Amino acid sequence: MKVYAFEEIDDSLKLLPLCARRALDGAQTKVSLATWQQLPHGLRWELSKLGSAPVLNLQAVQDLLQGAAVEREPIAASPEPSSHAIPESVSALLTSGQPLSAGSWSALGPLDRYALTKVATRGRPQRFAQAYAEIVGSSGLSSHLSPAGEVRMVDVSTKAPTLRRALAESAVIMSEQAFEALAGQTTEKGDVLATARIAGIMAAKKTADLIPLCHPLSLVHCEVRLELVPSERRVVVQAEVEVIDRTGVEMEAMLAASTAALTVYDMLKGIDRAMLIGPTRLLEKSGGKSGDFRR
Repeated sequence: MKVYAFEEIDDSLKLLPLCARRALDGAQTKVSLATWQQLPHGLRWELSKLGSAPVLNLQAVQDLLQGAAVEREPIAASPEPSSHAIPESVSALLTSGQPLSAGSWSALGPLDRYALTKVATRGRPQRFAQAYAEIVGSSGLSSHLSPAGEVRMVDVSTKAPTLRRALAESAVIMSEQAFEALAGQTTEKGDVLATARIAGIMAAKKTADLIPLCHPLSLVHCEVRLELVPSERRVVVQAEVEVIDRTGVEMEAMLAASTAALTVYDMLKGIDRAMLIGPTRLLEKSGGKSGDFRR
């Protein structure tokens, strides 16, 4: 069960918390405060718990209300606030010191979006400011920050798994001697290109272990390609990664490309320590609500 601090409601649940209001709204039901306080504490707790869940179990809410013969007033259906667009009532109360991007709004949980919208519809700026501070806070600046400003991993539990793809690129520019050894496969350390490909694939699979806020993902495809460009004494590295999941694989692709490039450097540094690596960059991505990207 989730009760917000700005509501100033204790465990007795004598007042109706927003989580319970969400459950009741979903069931198209309105109860008076007096009726709410007459309900058994266990029932109030269960309604609040159901309203805190990411997905409302409306049948369970209806069963509780019918089983307790709650005196209630039917109300019109009220759809859950969309994760795709900030409601006008919320936007109208936001001030210059209260950033809230579409991405930050989408990253909020269903109850958080409901609570902000519910408070906003009452048009009380001070109350809305309290709700904003607790629910959004520093996360309005970055989804990787909690409302209190603590670094966190973004919650993607409410997103649907979709096919997501990313293509990244890096490069290594080297001396003529190093390039000739690479092209002629005369290096002391063995097959440079094959080793770099394996290193890139391994890196993609280890991304969440190396980049603190990345989600562990089960990749469905990872390919690392290396192309020699003799006229520029350059090796171009491209890494293509795919996943069916709730978040993208841009970091996996870029880590794969940069690790493969570093491996090329490592295997040729005995010949040329002045090799230049980069730029490492994202070329393409597809899938997810943010849409497609192509450089």
